[in-house]
This record gives sequence, C-alpha cells and structure tokens, in this order.
Amino acid sequence: MSHNILVGKRGIIFGALDDQSIAWKTAESVKKEGGKFVLTNAPVAMRMGAINELAKKTGSIIIPADATEVEDLEKLIDKSMDQLGGKLDFVLHSIGMSVNVRKGRHYTDLNYDWMKKGWDVSSVSFHKLMQVLYKKDAMNAWGSIVALSYVAAQRTFPNYNDMADNKAYLESIARSFGYFFGKDKHVRVNTISQSPTPTTAGKGVKGLDAFLNYAEQTAPLGNATAEDCANYTVMMFSDYTKRVTLQNLYNDGGFSNVGVSQEIIEALDNS
Repeated sequence: MSHNILVGKRGIIFGALDDQSIAWKTAESVKKEGGKFVLTNAPVAMRMGAINELAKKTGSIIIPADATEVEDLEKLIDKSMDQLGGKLDFVLHSIGMSVNVRKGRHYTDLNYDWMKKGWDVSSVSFHKLMQVLYKKDAMNAWGSIVALSYVAAQRTFPNYNDMADNKAYLESIARSFGYFFGKDKHVRVNTISQSPTPTTAGKGVKGLDAFLNYAEQTAPLGNATAEDCANYTVMMFSDYTKRVTLQNLYNDGGFSNVGVSQEIIEALDNS
C-alpha cells in the first residue's frame, strides 16, 4: 500500500545492480511513494547488471559515475539537479566491495592494495559524495542521506574480512560529516545496519547460507529482507524522521541485541 510520503521529493540512488540488490528494491519503493530519482552506478557495474530495466520500470534516468572519483561525482550531482529540476531531498549510498573477499584472501593475509581499493569504494566514496553535495549546496534543508552498513562494524564475523573495517569507517564518516551537514545545512545523515541479505554482492561472503540460517534462528523477528530495508530507507527519506541523524539504525529483526537464542541452544544441545 502506498502512502505517497515522498511526493515532491527527488534524489539519487547509488548501487542498483539487479533485482536482488537493496538499492533496486529501494528504487521501486521510492517510486511507489511518489519520489523521483536518478540511478547511478560505476560503468563496470552497469555492464554487469540490468539497471536499464529498472530505469524503464521506474521512469528514471541513468547517469554513470565512479563514486571514488570526485570529478565523476561533481558531474553526477550537477546533471542530477538539472534533470530533476532542483536540489536533492534524498541520497542512498549502497556501495560495497572487497577484492580480498572476492579473491578468498584470509584476514590475516590481506593484499593491502586490494584492501585500499575496497576501503575507497566502500567507505571513502561516502565522504567524497557528501563533500561534493556539501560544497555544491545540493541538498534541500531537512534532506536525508543514508548509507547501508552491517553489524560486523561493531562485532566480529570472521568471514566478513576487511569489509568489517570498511563498514566501521563508513559509520564513522556518517557521524562526523553528518554533524556538519546537520549544523550547516539541516541535512540528516544516517546508516542502516541491515540483516545478512542474499544479494549478488552478499553472496561473495564465504558461508553466507549457513550464516543466514544462524541469523534467522537468532533474530526474534527473523532476518529483514531487502524489501524491508527498502521500506525502512523510504521512511528515513520521509519527513517523518526529520530529526533523526548521526544514527546507525539496526534493521535486523533484533539480531544485534540477542546474545543467544533458545533455538541455537537447543541445536547445540542436540549436536
């Protein structure tokens, strides 16, 4: 059911790759709620995905941009404001990548060039994006910027590798830049810490299926789906959350606050 809570709002959605991605689901939810947006991703990612299908479905335009390149981001912001007819009300940063994870390098044996690449893509790109938005005064007052994170930023999950470090840095950037965006522009900056989700990117994490089952049995409400995260993000883009900022918000069925569930205890007792 649509409540039209984003009517009149416009923004940019980063990271839609295919119909399994959270950014893709968010674009669909934003469209349903009346928002207009530009879709963007790195040129190499766009060649791998089906973003043209999403653009057609949502009546959106696509502007390719490498989020690690400030010049690309400057062009993206300028073109987006021109195409959408003014300043932005929302931005979703749904970007994450670890070459070490893809290549199966253990955390105790990282390739540091790969580590720096993943850090730039997954975390520093968020600072670059907000710096461009800030300097260009591209956000309307009470606008909302959201980045997607994961509980591994606070807790150890061995197979999440250097992505855990990237997410911790991402959340710190949200708080630090969010302070200035709030004070100077009245713009909100938050991260959403989502349940493990079987997206195309998430499937690169070793043992994901087993961990999905573990998280499902631990969380009182079960794992949050990509659609759940999309709907939560829409709420964060809306005026209903206009004074929520500098927060890392858990959308994980309660997983992050559970020590151990009865289901896990029973499974261990029976093993």
